[in-house]
Parts: sequence; C-alpha cells; structure tokens
Amino acid sequence: MKTVPESEALLAERRAMTEQVSRTRRSDRIEQSPVMTSKQHERPTTGFGSEYDIRNTHEGLGPCGWILVVISYIMCALTFPFSLCVTVKVVQEYERAVIMRLGRILSGGAKGPGLFFVLPCVDSIIKVDLRTVTFDVPPQEILTRDSVTVSVDAVVYFRIFNPIISVTNVENSRYSTQLLAATTLRNILGTKSLQEILCDRENISHSMQVHLDEGTDPWGVKVERVEIKDVRLPVNMQRSMAAEAEAAREARAKVIAAEGEQKASRSLKEAADVINESPIALQLRYLQTLTHISAEKNSTIVFPIPVELLKLMKTRNEIHVTNDL
Repeated sequence: MKTVPESEALLAERRAMTEQVSRTRRSDRIEQSPVMTSKQHERPTTGFGSEYDIRNTHEGLGPCGWILVVISYIMCALTFPFSLCVTVKVVQEYERAVIMRLGRILSGGAKGPGLFFVLPCVDSIIKVDLRTVTFDVPPQEILTRDSVTVSVDAVVYFRIFNPIISVTNVENSRYSTQLLAATTLRNILGTKSLQEILCDRENISHSMQVHLDEGTDPWGVKVERVEIKDVRLPVNMQRSMAAEAEAAREARAKVIAAEGEQKASRSLKEAADVINESPIALQLRYLQTLTHISAEKNSTIVFPIPVELLKLMKTRNEIHVTNDL
C-alpha cells in the first residue's frame, strides 16, 4: 500500500526536476544568444524542441507501457534474427524519421539519416522529406481593384524545416500549404489594379512569400520562393487593350511625322535664304539636278533654260501690259 504514494511522490519530484532543468536551459539560451534579426531564428519552438524531449516516453509510459515495451524486447530477442527485418529501419540523407512510442515522441527529436532500431507493435515511424517541394497554384478568378476579372496562377517552392512540428501540428502540411497559397493569392491580388498586376509581379511575389511564410511557420514549413506564372485576361479586354495600344502607336507615328516635316521645312527655308543671297547658286543646283537625272534615267532628254531668260520674258510681258494701258 505504501509503494503507490511513494511512486507518485517520485514522479512528482522528477517532474519538478525536469521543469527546473527546462527553465534553466531556456534562461541560458536567452542569455547566450544575441538579438536575432533573421526570421528563421525568431521562429517559435511551439513546445516540440529540446524542452519537449525532456518530458518524453520514459516519464509518461506508466506501468502498462513499460510492460508492453519489455514484452516487445522479449519478442525481438526470441525471433532474432528474423525480427531484424521489422526492427531495423533506414532513413535517407534527405529524410528524417519521427518515432512515436505508444503515441509519444521519442527523445532526441527526429532521427536520421542512417540506420536505427524500432520496436514492433510499440513504435510507429513517420518519414518526413526535407527536400524542396514545388506545386502549382490552380488558376484563380480574381476581381481586381479596378473591377477587371483576371485569371492568375502561380508556383510555390517550400520545404520542411522542423519534422516534428510538421507531424504534430498539421495533418497534411503539403495540402494545407497549397490551400493557403491559393487563398493568399486571391487576397493579395484583390487589392491590386490590373496595371500593378501586369507591371509589378516581383513585389507581388515577394509579398505572397512573406504572408505564406508567416502562415506556415507553425506547421514547420519554410516557403522559399513564390512566382506568378501567367495572367490571363478576357478576350474582350485583350481586344480593347490591343486597340488602345494600336491607337497610341498611330498617334505617336503622326506626331513623329509632323515633327519631321517641321524640321524639313525649316531646313528648306534656310536653304532658300542661302540661295537667295547668291543667284548663281540656284543655277548650280539646277545643273546638279540634271546630273542626277542623267545618271539615273539616260533616256530622258532635258532642255535647260537659263533663269535670266525667264526673267527677261517676264519683264517684257510687264512692259507690253503697261503700254496697252
């Protein structure tokens, strides 16, 4: 009758000791580590780190649990070496194994990579892949801030940085991240205009990554990169935008042509002023034009008429008119 209260007192004493050890470790960690600016260092342990390993299976199995563990060891010894096929597990370099003994996580956190031993019928093993995983966000029909309906899809790159949290805090970390990515894409793009979505994809992707990283942090998931793949507009909107761009190009072409004509007219005016100062320059220009015509079209016959002869005929006509009057 005295063994029960003694065992309870012993368990209470051990729990007090473990709590004291966890407090001292927490205080030492706070004193030793400087203020960390990186978000990865600021992530909470959510009670599944080294502090969780102190109060693990050996403390909470109870008498029945210990009996099952002993029976499992005996069965492994009796069936040796055939039991090695069940008890020996291998974890790859890119994987970690979370082992639960009678529903409680074993000490030391995630196991691997390498070879380790598990008890049949007592231990359950869950392998977690630490490699970067990608998935496509399905096309989302989004109403932008300026009331334009667009279809946008994206791609997300993420990895698991804490296997224990990803197993204990969420049922399916990949599926949960996919749903959160689709929701975040709709929420962020709903606050943007069509022009911002088309021209500011880099900032939108960075904003999505920050929001996703904050949301998936309690699940042990790190979102490394988010990229918007395609923005699809309705057919009517594409036609109207194409017509608008074509009209803008035609307007710019007309402006450029008008500016060219203006500059050409100024050059012609300057050339006329120069020729007006020297009458012989016009004759030289006339002869130069004849040279070009004779070089290009040899069958053309040109009769040059001196400009002075034209002036003489003009003055003679004026004299006849005055005499008639």
